[in-house]
Amino acid sequence: MVTSSTSAGSATRAAIYLRISQDREADGLALSRQREDCENLAKFRRWEVVRTYTDQSKSATDKTAVRPEYDDMIADYEAGAFDAIICWDLDRLTRQPRQLEDWIDRAEERGLALVTANGDADLSTDGGRMYARIKAAVARAEMERKSARQKAAHQQRARQGRAPKGVRPLGYDTAGHQIPAEAKAVNAIYRAFNDDKGTLRGIARALSGKPDEQHADVPQLPRHSWTLNDERNARRRRENKKLPKEKQQPLRKPPCAPDAPWPESSVLEILRNPRYAGYAVYTQKKDRRQAVAENAEKQARLDNGTATDEDRQRGRRRSWRDQIVTDDDGQPIMGQWEPIIDVETWQAVQAKLDDHRRVTNSGSTRRKHTGSGLYLCGVCGLPVRGSSRGYRCRTEGHVNRTGAPIDEYVMDEIAERLASAPEASATVPTSDSPQLATVVADLDGLHARIQRAEKDYATNLIEAADLKRVRDTARAEIERLERERLEFTRNATTVPLLGTSDPAGLFKSADLEGRRRIIDIIAAVTLLPVPQGRRGFDPGTVQITWK
Repeated sequence: MVTSSTSAGSATRAAIYLRISQDREADGLALSRQREDCENLAKFRRWEVVRTYTDQSKSATDKTAVRPEYDDMIADYEAGAFDAIICWDLDRLTRQPRQLEDWIDRAEERGLALVTANGDADLSTDGGRMYARIKAAVARAEMERKSARQKAAHQQRARQGRAPKGVRPLGYDTAGHQIPAEAKAVNAIYRAFNDDKGTLRGIARALSGKPDEQHADVPQLPRHSWTLNDERNARRRRENKKLPKEKQQPLRKPPCAPDAPWPESSVLEILRNPRYAGYAVYTQKKDRRQAVAENAEKQARLDNGTATDEDRQRGRRRSWRDQIVTDDDGQPIMGQWEPIIDVETWQAVQAKLDDHRRVTNSGSTRRKHTGSGLYLCGVCGLPVRGSSRGYRCRTEGHVNRTGAPIDEYVMDEIAERLASAPEASATVPTSDSPQLATVVADLDGLHARIQRAEKDYATNLIEAADLKRVRDTARAEIERLERERLEFTRNATTVPLLGTSDPAGLFKSADLEGRRRIIDIIAAVTLLPVPQGRRGFDPGTVQITWK
């Protein structure tokens, strides 16, 4: 058992935790009142208050919400900064049974004293712990009932064709009325994309103030996320003028600059949204979170060079058709707001987005560089990415090299290796090896581990931090094993190529993906930075290590 670091005879070091949420029932608990009652309790117990942690406008009900001061308090306790916690009421500290159990564990195993100013909870006694557990369970049940009522209300609102509550889309206000300038921009976006030469990238550049001839009708606009944040802060300024200082809400930092370039993903969300055609929509919160998580994972694969062809199909990133509300006969329900575009245009845009042959940029979505995601940065060791000039380090820009002479040098070295060392093409393992079966089994086990953790999270057996830890650990191992499996698979596809009498000639005549696979099998290519002022290609700045 880990005991408290407080020595005999010294005052107990205590932390005060204060929280006020945006829930209406909590607005009367001003932080000043919480603080005063907690400080009086500390004086009564003769505890020394070492720090007061305050989370303003932070919910303890949403287990995904971040409470910075709460997290700091946990870290400080683990570091031995204090031995006791005082809060006004237990629900100020947590409304999550799993979080409460963590605090009870600390009280039982490490001697943490946790008391409330209202006298209802004291984790130092078995009765206090029982009361705390009952209260947390009741709070959780109330939250779930409230969530069910809200879900039913949102579904009813959608079936009535009323505008959804929440974040407004570009072109509409929160009541569903059109904002003329933005509605005109949305209309221009649809018309531009519906043209044969319309692209997501071209529209994004036009919205960012860099239009080409094909997208000249699309006006420049500030990023919608910046606009929403600016509107939110304007409302808070008006509200703060009516409130005492201690209840005023802080302004939110802008997520980006107003002239930040528009990402193609934002254009895609606009083109996919059925609301612009007048369709009533409803999306469950868990589906939105899942979509955000999947998009983040997909973007990570695009960034680290492990993306699949499906990942690169931007048009299939999110399907909105499933979100259209239908009546009892299966017919789509139309909203009570004025559509910005007609149904025919929206359907035509969806067909174009779903077309696998669609070209969404000035070139192909396939790789254009031999070493993109394959060659390594000589400083950080991570794969480099292709650029218009050649290759660039994807993190800190350690390496920025012209690609043509590097690729030519690597091609010559690989071809010479294949021609002069036949064993290089004779030692490629097959894909039906026992090692591959082991890798596949390990992958299945890791995916099952993530699924179990997700189920435990859904039933409140673990917290979001626990789920993230399991995911991060498992996915790091999955990424390593996927690289092994990919190597086995690649080896199997290149055995016929390398098993010929002229592997060097066939290597040079292979397509880009074929050359990349062979390079990946027999060599590791590392690009070193070139000193400023040095001209010409230096083979010494390209290190080839044979596998």
